[in-house]
Amino acid sequence: MLSIPGSPQQGQQSQPPAQPPAQQQTQQQTTVPTIRVQHTEVILPVTVTDDKGRFIANLEQKDFRILDEGRAQRITFFSHDPKQPTVIGFLVDMSANSTIHWKDYKDAVKEMVWGLLPNDKNYTGYLISFSNTAELLVNTTWDPDKLTAQVDRMKPSGGAALFDAIKRACTDRQLIPGEPYQPRRIIVVFGNGHDSASEYTIDQVIELAQKNLVTIYGVSTAAYGMDDPDRDQLEKLATTTGGRVWYPLDNPYSEVSGFLSQPSDEGNYALHVGTGGYAAAINSAIYKSVAALEGEVTTQYILRYSPEFDAVSENKDKHRIKVEIPTLPPGSYKVLTRPDYYPNRIGQ
Repeated sequence: MLSIPGSPQQGQQSQPPAQPPAQQQTQQQTTVPTIRVQHTEVILPVTVTDDKGRFIANLEQKDFRILDEGRAQRITFFSHDPKQPTVIGFLVDMSANSTIHWKDYKDAVKEMVWGLLPNDKNYTGYLISFSNTAELLVNTTWDPDKLTAQVDRMKPSGGAALFDAIKRACTDRQLIPGEPYQPRRIIVVFGNGHDSASEYTIDQVIELAQKNLVTIYGVSTAAYGMDDPDRDQLEKLATTTGGRVWYPLDNPYSEVSGFLSQPSDEGNYALHVGTGGYAAAINSAIYKSVAALEGEVTTQYILRYSPEFDAVSENKDKHRIKVEIPTLPPGSYKVLTRPDYYPNRIGQ
């Protein structure tokens, strides 16, 4: 319950004595709170690639232009430091869907934890598993071994409460001073986008992530050749928050000599399940995705601005963002960042 300074308290029996006019005016000002709405500073992690998907890493602040509801904005902060402070949530699907390749993904999760949490207090992380429920297994810490030790104890079973896990990541963990600016907030989902057990909906947790300036990435666990009906859900979580998804098992054999050229009774595969070559191809594909995700997180440009609106945009609950690179030829680059945000709502 909020208590307004100067307001009557329980148990008061009589009016206070009369006060001089100046003192009465001061008391009136404190009993009627004035709410001044100030627009939050918006943070934009931005990835820029060329038309072949290669990172463009030599841009400067003057190369960028931010449009908020079509209105150009003044960039107040710019960084391209690979050592940008981050707080990363590792959300791991422990439903029965993850059973097939869990050993490979378990090792990949541990490698990513070690890669993104280098025993430096500027880099913190937490671990949430989700099956029938979402459970915070390790609260926010800079010690990667606390997370990897817990990963070793995890075993897949049950349903999938992915959306509840994202909700917990946004609201139910220890915060680090300076969030969401320094450190910035990232979630990495190891899963296939399936949800069968959450209380929250995908739209609710996307809005929650957007309001809390969280970027969601995904490493899909969908197995090669298997039906993947929830792919669109994982893509939606990522693209609406400025992230992307990697699919290491979409075709782990693409670089294997002889693939689809050596027919066999078991199928048209050059590698057979249970062989060392098959395991190596799977393992290599997963680790390449992990390395690509780590590379993107550590090579992004970080832009911040304090929005300036016109009279029409001022009252909108949600604002569209566009980031352009006027110094590069149109069509020669691609920008990945969040497409919109909610003004004045961080932490709500």
